[in-house]
Amino acid sequence: MVDGEAVVGVVLVSLGMVLTPGPNMMYLVSRSITQGRRAGLVSLAGVAVGFLAYLTAATFGLSAVFTAVPQLYLAVKLAGAAYLAWLAWQAVRPGGTSVFAPVDLAPDPTRRLFTMGLLTNLLNPKAAILYASLIPQFVDVTAGHLVMQGFLLGGVQIAVSMTVNTALVLTAGTVAVFLARRPTWLRVQRYVTGTVLGLVAVHLATDPARPATT
Repeated sequence: MVDGEAVVGVVLVSLGMVLTPGPNMMYLVSRSITQGRRAGLVSLAGVAVGFLAYLTAATFGLSAVFTAVPQLYLAVKLAGAAYLAWLAWQAVRPGGTSVFAPVDLAPDPTRRLFTMGLLTNLLNPKAAILYASLIPQFVDVTAGHLVMQGFLLGGVQIAVSMTVNTALVLTAGTVAVFLARRPTWLRVQRYVTGTVLGLVAVHLATDPARPATT
């Protein structure tokens, strides 16, 4: 139903996006450094629920749209490739700042930590675009079961994101100190991330769109 190439593609896109500083990463790292690992993990639980909400809405909605309007697939594919290229530039452009130098946050109770993690993700344009225009590109419309494919590929993305973000939450303080003393590593991380995103963007833009069934 879902081939290995699609899974690898989603993994690469997910890694590139989760390693590119954005609202989720900034909030989780800041919260973990200022209030501890437990606070970071509670916030991450809210982020996970946000991903599930986006995945459910996008999978049911887009599977129906792609079936009814197959030509929309190409437009979505090119839009997703363009967004990945923009993220690649953001990663390598001069003057980038480190997400591991966050501002202090006042301590919050558990319920607010979860709610803020959820809202941060729901209001995150990266999450919206990920499910609306990137993951659907790896769905094979000729294989059928579009909803199931969407959930499987979305599950891969969520697994990658949760794994990376959990590691960031657990090591945020240590990593912040390490990178503060070694600015070269920050540049390496940015260029590696930008390169991966750029290569995936080129692949998606040049790969022919899969035809829909009639």
